[in-house]
Amino acid sequence: MKFSTLLRHIREGALNIVRNGWMSFASIGSIVVSLSILGVFLLLALNVNKLTEQIESQVQIRVFLQLNTEQQQIDEMHNVIGNMEDVSQVTFVSREEGLEILRENLGEDGQDLLEGFDETNNPLPDSFTVEVVNPEEISFVAKKIKAAGEAASPNPLMSVKYGQGTVESLFKVTTAVRNIGLVLVLALGVTAMFLISNTIKMTIFARRREISIMKLVGATNHFIRWPFFIEGALLGIIGSAVSVSILLFGYGQLVQVSQLELGLMMIQLVTLEESGLLVGSLLLGLGTLIGIWGSTISVRKYLKV
Repeated sequence: MKFSTLLRHIREGALNIVRNGWMSFASIGSIVVSLSILGVFLLLALNVNKLTEQIESQVQIRVFLQLNTEQQQIDEMHNVIGNMEDVSQVTFVSREEGLEILRENLGEDGQDLLEGFDETNNPLPDSFTVEVVNPEEISFVAKKIKAAGEAASPNPLMSVKYGQGTVESLFKVTTAVRNIGLVLVLALGVTAMFLISNTIKMTIFARRREISIMKLVGATNHFIRWPFFIEGALLGIIGSAVSVSILLFGYGQLVQVSQLELGLMMIQLVTLEESGLLVGSLLLGLGTLIGIWGSTISVRKYLKV
């Protein structure tokens, strides 16, 4: 195709949008509404996924050592756990540190429970806090740590705890939430695709006589199709660009307003920098493809004269 011919098709496609003002406005409006709803659920899914990751990352294994375990054996156990490929980090917590952490967690109301306990009569053992690479494998890692302790002589471990039962239930819930979010986004994507394409088909349907006349006077299918192809792409680009602008501006304001309040609850929303490129490119690409697809399918029907 010559460059001059391509420019002619682009010009005709843009003029068609202006000539058919109300139908073009309806198509763009349909794209904006459909993609905005899809974008809201996509952002919601991203935030739910981040929240589940935050919850999962807080799952840890606590390895409690026998009282009066020698420092050499503590160091050996530290190295054994730290060298496990499934372990991302291991932190030694001394008896004294454990007592201070317990005091902080109990707060003022629970200080009476610890009255009389100090460094000389501390009932807490030394321990390790273990973080794993894949939280869903935490039970497997706990068993490896327990087996390593039992293999040592003497066995330095008192117990290995990770919230057995509760953790497995937590992972089932987070997996279900992720799957539900994915299904909703896909379902809304398909719904948006058909809604937008049908609106564009109505735009082409209103000009079926124009297509028939062009076909009867000798215009080729290629010559007729390209302006509509460009028109559909432009409708998709304009509608999706408006949708992305509104959506990301509103989400940016929401993140700013809620940052302090949610921060106090240890909840972090996905930032605009993290989500903007993904959501923007996805909606722009989807809107453009649907616009092209809807116009191409519709014109093909009326080319059969």
